[in-house]
Amino acid sequence: MVVWERPEPPERPTPAPLSRERIVRAAIRLADADGLDAVSLRKVAAALEVGPMRLYGYLATKEELLDLMLDAVYAEIRPAGDGWREVLRSVAEATRKAVHRHEWLADLIGGRPQLGPHAMARGEAVLAAMDGVDVDVVMPIVSAVDAYVIGAVRREMAERRAERSTGMDQRQWQAAYGPYLMRAFATGRYPALETVVRDAVHLDADQTFQTGLGFLLDGIAVGLGAGIDTGVPSRLTPP
Repeated sequence: MVVWERPEPPERPTPAPLSRERIVRAAIRLADADGLDAVSLRKVAAALEVGPMRLYGYLATKEELLDLMLDAVYAEIRPAGDGWREVLRSVAEATRKAVHRHEWLADLIGGRPQLGPHAMARGEAVLAAMDGVDVDVVMPIVSAVDAYVIGAVRREMAERRAERSTGMDQRQWQAAYGPYLMRAFATGRYPALETVVRDAVHLDADQTFQTGLGFLLDGIAVGLGAGIDTGVPSRLTPP
């Protein structure tokens, strides 16, 4: 029986009452402060001022705790809007905001589908917004948006962690490596790269995310109008 179906122990009067919700909230506070390395059943128990063995009535492993933490954050990701495009954009933006609040989330999203109740409710809302889209392409479309968001937020979190580890923000890092790039460009071996670095508009993280997401959604709309790979004409008129 998975953790979401397994009943909690009955309540009992104690100096420190417990519940899965309290355990998960404590674990999230630890992870928000110091990352996933700060999360263990022992450390969560210490934060709650209880013995570690008391937690085992509520969950069996650290993996179950991580699943519960992840699902709790999925409750913050609420799809909104009318039509597939607005809903996909809203869930992409909400996911990114959740990762900015909980940096550790970038390390857990992706991989196998999340099957907690909040994750499934989020998935249900997204798929309901795809009503009218050929059923064979619904999941590839949703997966493409998820893949874009996961890649984008992991890159942003990698930059945030690099700033902490090096003590240099992005501008300071660019200034430090600027002379090296100029010497490399002077060799004439990287003309396309030199043009982009020197002449292109340099977008900030928000602009980069929104621009890439717009390109992706535009491409999905075009693909739906033409039929994606399957050759099945779309039943949806692109916005």
